Amino acid sequence: MKPTKGLLAATLALTFVAVPGVSWSADGQPVAPVRPVTTTYFGTPVVDNYRYMENLGDPEVQRWMKAQAGYTRKVLDGIPGRAAMAQRIQGLMGGDLVRDEFTRRGERIFYRVLEPGTNLPKLAYRDGVKGEEHVLVDPAKLASDSAHHFALDWYSPSWDGRYVAYGVSEGGSEKSVLHIIDLQTGSQLQETIDRTSDCIVSWRNDNRSFFYLRYPKTGPDTPPSLSEYNAVTYLHVLGEHTDGEGDEAVFGRGVSASLDVPEGQGTYVLLAPDSPFAVAVANHNMDNTPNSFYVVPLDQIHGAQTPWKKIAAPVDGVTDVQLRGDRLYALSEKGASRFQILSTPLAHPDLAHADVVVPEGENVIDAFDVASDGMYIGERAGASFQLRRVSFDGKRSQAIGLPFAGTVRDLATDPRSPGVMFSLQGWVKAPRELAVDPGASAATDTRLVPPSRTESDDVGAHDEFATSYDGTRIPVSIIAKKGVTRDGSHPTIVFGYGSYGLSMDPIYRPQWQAWVDQGGIIAVSHMRGGGEYGDAWHRAGQKLTKINTMLDFIASAQHMIDEHYTQSKYLAANSASAGGIVMGGAMEINPGLFRVILDDVGLSDALRFETEPNGPPNVPEMGSSSNEPGFHGLYAMSAYAHVHDGTPYPAVMFTTGANDPRVAPWHMLKMTARVQAATSSGRPVLLRIDYDAGHGIGSSVSQRANLLADEWSFALWQMGEPAFQPKQ
Repeated sequence: MKPTKGLLAATLALTFVAVPGVSWSADGQPVAPVRPVTTTYFGTPVVDNYRYMENLGDPEVQRWMKAQAGYTRKVLDGIPGRAAMAQRIQGLMGGDLVRDEFTRRGERIFYRVLEPGTNLPKLAYRDGVKGEEHVLVDPAKLASDSAHHFALDWYSPSWDGRYVAYGVSEGGSEKSVLHIIDLQTGSQLQETIDRTSDCIVSWRNDNRSFFYLRYPKTGPDTPPSLSEYNAVTYLHVLGEHTDGEGDEAVFGRGVSASLDVPEGQGTYVLLAPDSPFAVAVANHNMDNTPNSFYVVPLDQIHGAQTPWKKIAAPVDGVTDVQLRGDRLYALSEKGASRFQILSTPLAHPDLAHADVVVPEGENVIDAFDVASDGMYIGERAGASFQLRRVSFDGKRSQAIGLPFAGTVRDLATDPRSPGVMFSLQGWVKAPRELAVDPGASAATDTRLVPPSRTESDDVGAHDEFATSYDGTRIPVSIIAKKGVTRDGSHPTIVFGYGSYGLSMDPIYRPQWQAWVDQGGIIAVSHMRGGGEYGDAWHRAGQKLTKINTMLDFIASAQHMIDEHYTQSKYLAANSASAGGIVMGGAMEINPGLFRVILDDVGLSDALRFETEPNGPPNVPEMGSSSNEPGFHGLYAMSAYAHVHDGTPYPAVMFTTGANDPRVAPWHMLKMTARVQAATSSGRPVLLRIDYDAGHGIGSSVSQRANLLADEWSFALWQMGEPAFQPKQ
């Protein structure tokens, strides 16, 4: 996003004047003061030179941030090919009409829509696939000036399709405020309920009330680590307690003295329109890792007195559940690394003796949803997916034909109706919204998503395998021009993530064509720590085994060199969030392997992660510094702890959003200061800050396009591409 005139003036001013507390000159970057703090963990002293940067409200830290951002903006704007790159990327990203995140309520279909040339998705609906489109919420109309924007975070329609609860937040903060719109009148109701980030809304059958998640109020003495933790589930009735104050708490830690609810990020209640039961979930990190589950008859929910019965703890391996009538269907990884589906009666649930209706098979069960004609199951089969319809007793199973190999996403069913809608896409195939009709053996295109104008027959994708240090074969997906020559000349970006069991499944990114246009190659590493091969693959890159993730990534990059696609001088690494751990390994294990490191909103100081708002929920994945094994795992994966003075590091760009609620911006600040002070290569180390963004969720098309243009232009400059060389 282009800065406003006021911000631009302030940024330019910082380039030419001395800033108190910051060493600065017109020709260089601000130098951060070194103020060492030593913490001893189980006999190991760890020195932190920039601990003070964790206080983001400190005026000195703010001045340093703005000076760094101003310097970076000046450098990037001086790269000749940058403006054309941004225009090309934005044209690709905004060239298609996109509809996604579909929800069915009978014949009524809700979804997000992003029109060509616009920046933010809207919430819309239509009655039937061929019905007229009606826009319900346009976040672009909520902003009061061009320096700020709002985003649609989530939505949930009532079972009769009349009301929609939805959340919006400002500036990529994900700090959602719940609102409700009445489709019958077209009016907004009075409800305005804050602290509803990551909200799960479950409507009751009366279509006038729902359960929802809300985080506790924070005060001046609330530690950051508890500011978005232990969310409680409330019951809300339309028109009553419109700000949420006074709504009755029904589930959560501390709600009932007689019920032990484990600590965690959020809690919520799940319902089905044909079931007289409710299932409550205590979700440690608001994800699909094993969580705790409770059940109660719906008519027995009465505030703190609700007699919830615990049916599963994390050790039971249940990651998802669906209700149907008087039975519960559970997706479980216990004793089944590639997952199985269990069924048990809700009146007397017993997962230890549940029926196995879908046993573990060769493929990884990725997701399942319930329709009136059976369960629809998406399975990961290597680099693509399969879809099956399975009867509720598991005795009948039918494969659903797909028009091409790709990723099945966003299963959308109405449990009262037959069939399913879902998205299918691939590395070079744009998303289609497909549907399976009752009894059909193949999916058909609904045409709700028009054919893409950005697909190119010149671009192809295929998979190869790298060999990691211990002989493990690591899949690498390669996206490039068809018939690409293996002459070592191609600028190459290696992507990877490898945490939380999340897989790098084939997904269409039209903007990648802008990199391929430069003769470039995209390589996606499917490292341990992800979920490509199930739970065992995930656990092989977690906590004390996290080194596997880093070494798998390095092996994938080396494979691109060994197979003569590229050379180190043309090689870039890119990841985000927990992928900051991988970027640290890419930079520090072999500093000469990559020419460029692009680290987006990266988790870099793993030893201090627990102190921030999103830290405690991540302990099950990363570990805790409060115990010795946890410390050793975190210390090994902490990029910040392993920066060494006098090392010739690659060119690096660290990026962050000032409103990031998931990985605190101070990770990138501290890492920038440390690498700038340590590197001996003479290559640039830049810090890019977007003051109207967070973790990237909710960013506009132009924000994402400008970030990519900055990073790719920076990479091509450092790789020596002639069109991107600044004038001396």
